[in-house]
Amino acid sequence: MFSKFHNRQRGFTLIELMIVVVIIGILAALAIPRFMNATVKAKESEAKTMLKQIFTLERVYRQEQGEYSPQLADLGFEQPTNSRYIYAIDNAAPNTFQASATPDGTDADLVRTFTINQDGTILP
Repeated sequence: MFSKFHNRQRGFTLIELMIVVVIIGILAALAIPRFMNATVKAKESEAKTMLKQIFTLERVYRQEQGEYSPQLADLGFEQPTNSRYIYAIDNAAPNTFQASATPDGTDADLVRTFTINQDGTILP
């Protein structure tokens, strides 16, 4: 009365498990580089945001003093705590300035230095 189909054990075959592992590997190979790229872009947004703040502070300073400031401290800008970048004004003259955001070296993903000038142009 019992057929041989009722005695069969249930479970996955080795081939089925290997196919699942290969599919997971392919998905991981596609997803990990995109995730790393998104992580770096999110970290770089800190530098761009702070440089825009420096730009705004420089514009206000120039309106009040008639020239751009050569010091971040004169602008009231303080280095953010736990920042991934070091911010500095590289040069300032009465009509021009350039500020930079340089990676502080604690995060291996960050390698690009960003700059902003008196026109508000951010360059990598």
